[in-house]
Amino acid sequence: MSDLLKSNRPTAEPWLLEQYRQSIKGYDELLSPDGTMRPQYTGLIGDLTRLGRFDLKHRYDVARRIVHEQGITYNVYGDNRGMERPWQLDSVPFMISSEEWRGMETALIQRATLINQILGDCYGQQELIRSGWLPPALVFAQPDFLRPCHGVHPPHDTFLHLYAADLARSPDGRWWVISDRTQIPTGAGYALANRLVTSRVLPESFRDCQVQRLAGFFRELQTSLAQLASRRTDNPRVVLLTPGPYNETYFEQGYLARYLGYSMVEGQDLTVRDNRVFLKTLSGLEPVDVILRRVDDDFCDPLELRSDSMLGVPGLAEAFRAGNVAVANSLGSGLLQSPAFMAFLPGLCRHVLGEDLKMPSVATWWCGQKKAEDYVLQNMDRLFIKPAFRSHLKGTNPERGMTDSERAELRRRIAIQPHLFVAQERVQLSTAPVWNGERLEPSPVTLRVYLVATESGYKVMPGGLVRVASGLERRFVTMQKGGSSKDAWVLSEQPVDGVSLLHTVGQEVELRRVGNNLPSRLADNFFWLGRYCERADSSARLLRSALNRFNPESTGSTLPVLMPVLNTLIEQGQLQAPTSETKLTAEALEADLLAAIFDAKRPGSLRGIADHLQRLATMLRDRTSNDVWRVLSELDDRLTLPTTAPVVLAGDAIGVLNQTVLGLAAFNGLARENMTKAQGWRFIDIGLRIERAIYLCTLLRNVLQSDDADNPSVLEAVLEVADSTITYRSRYNLLPHIAAVFDLLILDDTNPRSLIFQLSQLQKHFDRLPFEQQSAQLSPGERLLLECSTRVRLMDPAQLAELESDWGEGEVAQLLTDVLEVLPRISEAIAVSYFAHSRIARAGGVGRRS
Repeated sequence: MSDLLKSNRPTAEPWLLEQYRQSIKGYDELLSPDGTMRPQYTGLIGDLTRLGRFDLKHRYDVARRIVHEQGITYNVYGDNRGMERPWQLDSVPFMISSEEWRGMETALIQRATLINQILGDCYGQQELIRSGWLPPALVFAQPDFLRPCHGVHPPHDTFLHLYAADLARSPDGRWWVISDRTQIPTGAGYALANRLVTSRVLPESFRDCQVQRLAGFFRELQTSLAQLASRRTDNPRVVLLTPGPYNETYFEQGYLARYLGYSMVEGQDLTVRDNRVFLKTLSGLEPVDVILRRVDDDFCDPLELRSDSMLGVPGLAEAFRAGNVAVANSLGSGLLQSPAFMAFLPGLCRHVLGEDLKMPSVATWWCGQKKAEDYVLQNMDRLFIKPAFRSHLKGTNPERGMTDSERAELRRRIAIQPHLFVAQERVQLSTAPVWNGERLEPSPVTLRVYLVATESGYKVMPGGLVRVASGLERRFVTMQKGGSSKDAWVLSEQPVDGVSLLHTVGQEVELRRVGNNLPSRLADNFFWLGRYCERADSSARLLRSALNRFNPESTGSTLPVLMPVLNTLIEQGQLQAPTSETKLTAEALEADLLAAIFDAKRPGSLRGIADHLQRLATMLRDRTSNDVWRVLSELDDRLTLPTTAPVVLAGDAIGVLNQTVLGLAAFNGLARENMTKAQGWRFIDIGLRIERAIYLCTLLRNVLQSDDADNPSVLEAVLEVADSTITYRSRYNLLPHIAAVFDLLILDDTNPRSLIFQLSQLQKHFDRLPFEQQSAQLSPGERLLLECSTRVRLMDPAQLAELESDWGEGEVAQLLTDVLEVLPRISEAIAVSYFAHSRIARAGGVGRRS
């Protein structure tokens, strides 16, 4: 290691690099061939060395905690964690000198300009095809050439509004483009998230290195998209079209939408009327000017493009052709994402731009040309062969060679349809230092750089997304197979000015009292967020009450007290109903109660409810605060038992339930005190009130159907579950009495847990809903609610004191049964009026109600 400690190496203790093995085959980003440190890394490595191992470990842990708290996730298909898989971030940044960056910037702007002009020609005059610069099969034979988009003239003739290039450094230090991302250049949001995390854990180095900021790029993006609007308005509506929460980069889409101030929508949220695109909101249709899409272009319109698509907007292609909506990137831009085009870019650059291509592509051979096909067949083991176009075909594995049978089969396929295959040189990736928990080690990396089209040409993000391979010998980097990421720091020779997306001082701002109108799908999500939060709270309180009163040594004496609570849990789907063949033993009951808390596979379990909450919170990331996300994420974590956990005791479970109730109280407090009293908050509260009323009525009805309905111990449990014990004791200096308890929990409109309070709050919300305000007559939901409230107010709880038994046959029990029948109908009336077009799954709910 002594030869590595040269003049540019920090003179502090060498522990940081004591096992750093410099790359022999490829380019090492940290060390030059003679072992000296490259200048751009000197300051950073000096800072990291001075911090020491303990401090670096701590900062690495802080970075992981920030990623978890911010909910930065990446959906790896097939991973058990699904949408909740944390984003993998190495906190040691990738360093690029200002001098090197200037050359990269110029080359990338040239490449983006060239690709945009090629797209314009392919969907326009097609002179490049007529003159022989592009083979016809390269364009017309691939599925990403969208014939319905031929002849379209997008605003400013810009097809490529956003462009990304995946770069790798060759062993001689030159940068190569290994792929062009022309359809949906994903990752810019992750690059921004990486920057925010890394700059927080290494603030000293970030400041001292004079790192160029990213906010200017996103401000250019905002301005560029706003200028695409055909409608003359000071505030054009830009939406981000997402394929939905199961997409691998769903977090990034929500993150960008919130950062840029755009509404994130799914295809079902939009509709086309008279060749114009509109957003479905609670108050009606609102025009959309620009769509920043994250849906593949052939999925964008099921009428003209891909008929089996459930992600697009019927009629979008026609509205796009008519010029009434701008789409970024333009429909059909995926054409140039084919790797086969790389073989033709040098000649096209000289022909179209009159200059040489400044940054070469990785050596590429398209088998659609006989000479290239012959070369590929003669050098199959030295090349990486893959489909030229998007298809089901398979090529070679970049990480290993081919067997004889695989080689023969691939040769046969190429001979039959050569134009469907392309071959590229196997790339030896450069290595950069990553933190392994103890010290730095080299790992292969690629760099994805982003550009945005502006009025004055393309602008480059000063940085990008660095992807790190999962092993030193890897020649291929993918986040789907264990890869991680890091921030890219482009150094500046001058002090860096801060840049913000906020309005500048002195700019006129239109004052508003509400945000953009809420799309119906999001209102549906908010409604079910409220219902599931209350479902979790009520379930946790019932389970806690049962466990607190459960005594394995005297099950017989405690069972009558427990039965109303247990029957409520059974009716709501948390517990399994005992059969005639099963005997309710203490062991079986305890196991069933614990399973109702922690078993994710059991329908209706508290853990299952928490999972539903987590999914809804994910769908609402762009509409809720980070505090709301943290509260719900911690709830899910709390109910997830580690695989190595010992046997869970009832006492442990009670502690978890106490924390769960506190966490849900925090959510309710955030919703009540931090959310503006607009439509999102209103639907959360509507869902909460309906769910609370259902649980309360179910519990009270089960009490009346019990032979021990007037037992003070039973009534004490009811007061505890309804969080009304203190209120009762402050009013009545006696043991719980059935009439007084039912009056407090049904008719007391000052008790926020009472039935009449829930109905009154629902009535207030109905009065503020858009359709109810516009109609002169009561809606079906309002009629049901008014009838229900009137019957409840006319109830006399004193009659319960007159009965000595058969409480379940009385008027109060019948009223509770009727209310339980009406509440789901009120919920359905709201859904029909406001969520009818929405697909949000109530499938996660228990089968007892819609």
